Amino acid sequence: MARQKSFADSPCPVGRAVDIVGDRWALLIVRDAFDGVRRFGDFLASLGAARNILSDRLKMLVEAGVLESVPASDGSAYQEYVLTKKGEGLFPVIVMLRQWAEANLFPAGEKRAVLIDRKSGRAVKKQTLRHDDGRPLNAANTAIKRPDAP
Repeated sequence: MARQKSFADSPCPVGRAVDIVGDRWALLIVRDAFDGVRRFGDFLASLGAARNILSDRLKMLVEAGVLESVPASDGSAYQEYVLTKKGEGLFPVIVMLRQWAEANLFPAGEKRAVLIDRKSGRAVKKQTLRHDDGRPLNAANTAIKRPDAP
């Protein structure tokens, strides 16, 4: 299968991000890494992806600096995949994607996985984006200034 056009040199931050995490498997790998999955076999069991696809995505996420491959924490010969600081920076993306899905893809009353606070055990409240002055941040009150714009 031919590789899609790269946006690695695009002036658009969204384009550059999609190059790395715009694939369904990449985002699900990152989600699982936040949930504590670290080993290839555990990602495989959780995701149900083909071995070659999982291997390719893990390699790409390591090359992009989202994950790091490290010796297994139990001293075995296995490698583990851990989120880097760059990878941990994707947490708000995962939370917002989760919230969007909760609001738009689940009928009322349907059971679903819930993000909880580890300390209290309570569900995390809906997060909102805000300007630095506290106003809600949304598409209607923002615009893109392109690098070649005056």
